Amino acid sequence: MFREEVEAFMRQFQLDLVRDLENCDGGATFQKDEWQHEQGGGGISRIIENGNVLEKGGVNFSAVQGELSPQFLKMLQMPDPKFFATGVSVVMHPHSPMVPITHMNVRYFEAGNGTAWFGGGIDLTPIYVDVKQAREFHEAMKAVCDKHHPSYYPEFKKWADDYFYNEHRQETRGVGGIFFDRLMATDEISLEQRFAFVRDVAYAFAPFYTKIVNENRNLPYTEREKQWQLIRRGRYVEFNLVYDRGTKFGLATNGRIESILMSLPLHASWVYNHKPEPGGPEEKTLGYLKKDIDWINIA
Repeated sequence: MFREEVEAFMRQFQLDLVRDLENCDGGATFQKDEWQHEQGGGGISRIIENGNVLEKGGVNFSAVQGELSPQFLKMLQMPDPKFFATGVSVVMHPHSPMVPITHMNVRYFEAGNGTAWFGGGIDLTPIYVDVKQAREFHEAMKAVCDKHHPSYYPEFKKWADDYFYNEHRQETRGVGGIFFDRLMATDEISLEQRFAFVRDVAYAFAPFYTKIVNENRNLPYTEREKQWQLIRRGRYVEFNLVYDRGTKFGLATNGRIESILMSLPLHASWVYNHKPEPGGPEEKTLGYLKKDIDWINIA
């Protein structure tokens, strides 16, 4: 069955990514935590803490099935309450404020009537925006998109700008990336071709992120940069608890709370009415947290 092929890929991808991230960190190893879903299926959470680079991170696999509540069925505009979902979700919170936070996920969803689609995305959240690295990141995202369809990068880049946005702060979470959902089969693109794209997105993650980690891991920083990191992590928490669809889906389907909230950092801060120093690097970073920046052609 197609769903079994997808699930097998997700399981293997989790193992491959854990290996690559452990090699990059060079210190801690991911701890394995298997769990069962009350309606059917389950998952494997792999969590790293207090590594050489990674303060906290997770690479979570799940393959669950069950029935959605009428309320959530309406919210998702689902054609059938029965569902099967499998995927891998990743969030990395480094020790250093000079190494960006990153998130990625790839997922497959199948309704009870057989309607099926893929979703996912990758985005980068630097504490201090490095324009060169942001450009290179978007070039990598464009390359994987262009391999499959010319419309993918412009469409999914805009989708990421609109999705990874803290409306109440009027700022993007970071420098964006790509985001896509409900990629179904069409007359032009088969579900198997969608799957091929999702596989390439998944395996694009480790090369670009470990490159940035290795470029930035030894950069010096002070307490000022650490305090700014905690404030930016607070904004990350706000997005994940207020807007993130994966969090909402996990909670609505009685998912495992520890796995759902693994995306939250070990430490974060909220400073009342915080204003960065005029002309400082923090204010400069805020100037980049906007939608519709053409990162590939930015000066």
